[in-house]
Order: sequence, then C-alpha cells, then structure tokens
Amino acid sequence: MTVPPSLTESPVGAPPPRLLLSGITKSYPGVVANSDIALSVRPGEIHAVLGENGAGKSTLMKIIYGSVKPDAGTVAVDGQQVAVRNPHEARALGISMVFQHFSLFDTLTVAENVWLGLDKHLSLAEVSQRIMQTTQAYGLSLEPTRPVHTLSVGERQRVEIVRALMTHPKLLILDEPTSVLTPQAVESLFITLRQLAAQGCSILYISHKLHEIRALCTACTVLRGGKVTGECDPRQESNASLSRLMIGAEPPTLEHRAVQVGEVVLEVHRLELAKAEQFGVDLHQLALQVRAGEVVGIAGVSGNGQKELLYALSGEDTRADAAAISVKGRPVGKLSPGRRRALGLHFVPEERLGRGAVPALSLARNLLLTRKEAVGAAGWLKGSTLQAQAQQIIARYKVKAGGPQATAKSLSGGNLQKFIMGREIDARPRLLIVSQPTWGVDVGAATQIRGELLKLAAAGCAVLVVSEELEELFEICDRLYVMAKGQLSPSLPRAEATTELVGQWMSGLWTLAADKAPNLSQEVRHAAA
Repeated sequence: MTVPPSLTESPVGAPPPRLLLSGITKSYPGVVANSDIALSVRPGEIHAVLGENGAGKSTLMKIIYGSVKPDAGTVAVDGQQVAVRNPHEARALGISMVFQHFSLFDTLTVAENVWLGLDKHLSLAEVSQRIMQTTQAYGLSLEPTRPVHTLSVGERQRVEIVRALMTHPKLLILDEPTSVLTPQAVESLFITLRQLAAQGCSILYISHKLHEIRALCTACTVLRGGKVTGECDPRQESNASLSRLMIGAEPPTLEHRAVQVGEVVLEVHRLELAKAEQFGVDLHQLALQVRAGEVVGIAGVSGNGQKELLYALSGEDTRADAAAISVKGRPVGKLSPGRRRALGLHFVPEERLGRGAVPALSLARNLLLTRKEAVGAAGWLKGSTLQAQAQQIIARYKVKAGGPQATAKSLSGGNLQKFIMGREIDARPRLLIVSQPTWGVDVGAATQIRGELLKLAAAGCAVLVVSEELEELFEICDRLYVMAKGQLSPSLPRAEATTELVGQWMSGLWTLAADKAPNLSQEVRHAAA
C-alpha cells in the first residue's frame, strides 16, 4: 500500500514521527470512544495524553497497541503505515504498553509473566537475572520467583513496568503508571523515563496527576468526549490551565472543617498476625484508633503489610484474636465481612475488578455485593429499587456509563472507581475503610471523592484511608500512621507531617527520624521511641 504524503511529511533532514495517527475512530454501542483522532509523537518525545475519565484515552492507547481494532483511520510508525492487529505485532514494531488494568496471570510467577512478553530464546533463569538487573538499575524492588497473586497492586504495577522496560521499546505507552507508586518510586521512574527518551525512545504518558505531566512531559494532547480539543506544551501551563483544558473548569477547592471527634469507632490493639502466604508480610503488634468524625490515613510503600492489615480489618481474614480488632467497643476479629457490615463497617478494596466489582455483572447487580435495600422478603429482589439506586449513584458521582445495566467491565477504570466509592459512601457507614480512593480518576473526580469523604467524616463517620499518594493523605487526613515492614508508626498529626519525615518513616526508622525532626511534638517523639 502506498503511504499518503501526509504520513511521511516532516521537516527537511528530520526523522519522520515515531507515531502518527490520522482519523482514528472507534465506536461502541451507545458511545463514540474516539472520533477522528489525530496525534503525532516525535522520536525521544515524552507526550502526555490528557482527559477526564471516559474521554477515550485508554481506548486510543489500546488501538495503538493492537488490542482494539479501530473502525476507521490510519496508524504510521516511523513513517510507514501499519495495521497493528494484535499486541504481538505491536511489540514486533517496538511498541510496549503498561496497562492501567494489569494484564498478568495470577498463578504464574513474576519471571514467568515477564517471560511471556519476551523473545523465547531466553531461558527462564536468564529472564530472572535480567529482571534483577532491571529492578536494581531503576529502583523497582521485585522478587522474580514470587507468584503474582501474592503481590499488592503497587507491586503488580512494578511487574508491568519492568516487563515493558525489558523489551527495549521504541514507543512506550504508560497508562496511569504512578497511580499506586510512592513519591520516591515516582521520582525513580521519571529518571528512568528521561533516560529512555534521551536514548530516542518515544513515550506516550497518561496520567490524571497534572503536576507529573508538567514535570515530565514535553508535549500534550487533550481529549474531551473522544475528540482532540487542544494541544500544548505542559511545561508552560499551570495545574489550573491544564484542568480547564481537560474538564472545562478548575476543580473545586476542598472545604475543610474543624475536627470534632467523637467516640472510638475502630480500635486495633496489639494485632499480631503471621503471613498467610509464602511471600506475605507478618503483622507485628499493630495499634491504631479511628474516632467518629475524623479521617485517619495510613501511608507506606506497597507490600509492607497494607494488604494483610486490610484483609484483617474487612473480615476476609478472620485469624486474628477477636479482641485485637473492635468496632464501637465490640470485638470483631473473628466476624465475617457480612457481620461487620451489619455493625456499620463498609470497605473499598484497592482491586476494582474481582473484589470491588464483578466484571460481568451490571452496575445495578454489583450493588448487591454490599447493599441490601433492594432485597425483599424471602430474598426477592426489587428490580425498580435496584435500578433507581444505581441510577442515583451514577448521577451523583457523574459516572460515565450506559446506565444501570452497563457491566462493570465496560466502564473505564476511573468511572468504575467512582461508582464503587459512591456505592459505599451512600450506604451511610459508621466506619468506612478505603484503599487507594482516587486511583486512576481525573482531577475533578478525585476532588469530588475526597470532598465526599470529608463530608462523611463531618457527619460523624470514622474514615480510614490507605493510600500511597502522600499528597492525597495530606489533603484530607487529620492524623497519619506510616506502615513499614509489617509495623505501624505512632500517630502523627497532619500539622506535624512533612513529605521528608513521612518518607523517612517509610523505611521503618521512626525513632531515628523523630530524633532529627525539630518541629515534632514531645508526645510524638515519646511514642516513636
């Protein structure tokens, strides 16, 4: 096929674009995901694709990677028009992708998952060795022999990133790569990406974190409603101006309120729990309190016991002593998730599909996982009640979906997160435990979710937030704990918390770090010692 001149035109002496999209269109029943998209990425360029949830970013990236076929339009790589029919062909062209929803096999090890995407002339032992070399070079800690099902979300994200890096791509697509990485890990990743760009690798970068795009990217294409609505140099923009380009307005500011704490709703006392899996983390003498009316955060690097703690708090792991966990003074360590929900405990896990929602069920039916308002006598379902309840959540949280009957797997990651958060917040819990509340949602939706958590606390709910985004914890929490090596730090008032101090505590050295923090109160110093 003859390549149209428009696909090869470039300044005299300059190489052709690494990637050139023209007229890309993709429709699904009831929605046009991409409409006549044009996009050009130069060699060595870090190019952001910005847009709110449901703007069509992930669909466009999947088209480039060959996992989705466009209805119309052309793709050119290094000046040659190509038809990328599957990810294998994309990788042969030098295109690699890190998905927002991970494409890993749970029953295989880290090394085996990475091996699947590499040239098979390498042995598994050689792949394991290269994984170790790559993780050491880029500061991404991973054990090649660990089964993927034992990894936290943050650790799984590292597997995806390492797998992509080991293919030595010419074009690397990153879909929300830092959503569950710590600030230190993000900075290490940025150093890596700048090194790759300097070597000529082009990078397509999707993120809702505007400060990241401004710090990392040299070009930006903005999508809204599946169409390109603008292009800019993000280095010349502010967070406010990027937000206006993306959602048409600046995100509302959060309304902070004076904390009026009430009784202790959740108390963890000397929680000692041996790991249930070979690569799990033992929990050692954990102690924390969450009172009515306050938002308490837990910071830490993924894989330091957060998953084990959340399983114990939610009731998915009932091996703890009954008295080690109490809700409103009642020992619940041995109670099932359903019995804890009856006491007012609601929980949002970090895994959206599989734990937070059943992929093949409709949004309305997914309400039944934790809500019983539509269940009548003898277990009969009230269909109209269920539909209305789902529609109310969709409207209130601005979830882009084809109505209550849309399946969970048909939603973008951010929109599914908004629905799951809305499902639990609207239950009016006495205690809400949330892991990664704004993972993968756009700036406007993140502000809304955080605002709803603050409203919930103001109404008397006790809120516990586990997040790897320090900025998020600093924004909404009244107190912080830091988790490291299966242990919890002393409680740290938000007013005394700094990025530097919390970063040091993430290593588990809170006693040493507290001694060197001049502005820390004596109470916190004493607790750290």
